[in-house]
Amino acid sequence: MRVLILGGTAFLGIHLTNELLMRGHEVTQFNRGRTGTAPAGVRTVTGDRAIGFEGLENERFDAVVDTSGYLPHVVEKSARFFEPRCGRYMFVSSISVYDDKNEEGFEDSPMLPLPPGASRTEMTPETYGPLKAACERIVVSTYRERATIVRPGLIVGPNDRTDRFTYWPVRFARGGDILAPGEPEAPVQFVDVRDLAQFMVHLLERNAGGDYNVTSPQNTFTMGGVMDACANAARVPHTVHWLEHEYLTGKGVEPWMDLPLWIPPSENMPGFMNYNVGRALGAGLTIRPLAETVRDTLAWAQTRPRDYVARAGITPEREAELLHVDV
Repeated sequence: MRVLILGGTAFLGIHLTNELLMRGHEVTQFNRGRTGTAPAGVRTVTGDRAIGFEGLENERFDAVVDTSGYLPHVVEKSARFFEPRCGRYMFVSSISVYDDKNEEGFEDSPMLPLPPGASRTEMTPETYGPLKAACERIVVSTYRERATIVRPGLIVGPNDRTDRFTYWPVRFARGGDILAPGEPEAPVQFVDVRDLAQFMVHLLERNAGGDYNVTSPQNTFTMGGVMDACANAARVPHTVHWLEHEYLTGKGVEPWMDLPLWIPPSENMPGFMNYNVGRALGAGLTIRPLAETVRDTLAWAQTRPRDYVARAGITPEREAELLHVDV
């Protein structure tokens, strides 16, 4: 296949590119050239998708994979441009598009509308899901049966710059007294970026359309299981202290970002870790062992500069304060 990736040099794009190359496909990346460089064998066309696609007017691709679409007017520009120039358009969306996160999420669950008065040209944490949903609708209305929508959960693994999972392997590698939120049996969902990339290529190779939730199957992983896997990977002396939700929220600890994967009951979002992935599993999604994800994430994180400042997770000082221990 001839595949064009809109983006390609960050996190998912890196692994998607590598997977396509490994399976013998021809890859072109279109991006601004600001995040990184493409591997050998990949053609790069430099440009800004918000402006146009100069240099691609006379080309045709078997598939276009949109890994960098967040705003409807930008996605509409690419969808219209490539409609006569590609066989299939795959859009990377998010499970954040769903309207009700208190129930089991299926692909046909209602999607979030854009709040009244919200901007369609600027993304905020509150409008991320609604804007992704609006982008989906543009892709589907343009391509119909030639559209493939992938809705990942939290994407984790090597090259993750958000630290929304990486925090835990790195924290256990420091050892000592470790704050863990809530209960060990609390379910969590996420997908290794390599499993996501493999599934996406699998769909493209089969010219499969439709929409797919892509995260770990329900009740596969727990917070306690993640902590155990991190401890086994780090092999550093430590003590885990499980603190109650009410204590943490009362102290102003921010769910998800201060303590990744943690969604307390007060958020009233029990369905957020309960998305149904039966359709993706039936279409070929596979999930690797948690130990492998944790091990490889830690190995990658340890290659970063020693003075790297994490984008998620509480500081050692704040953690010690909450645990009432000396740093």
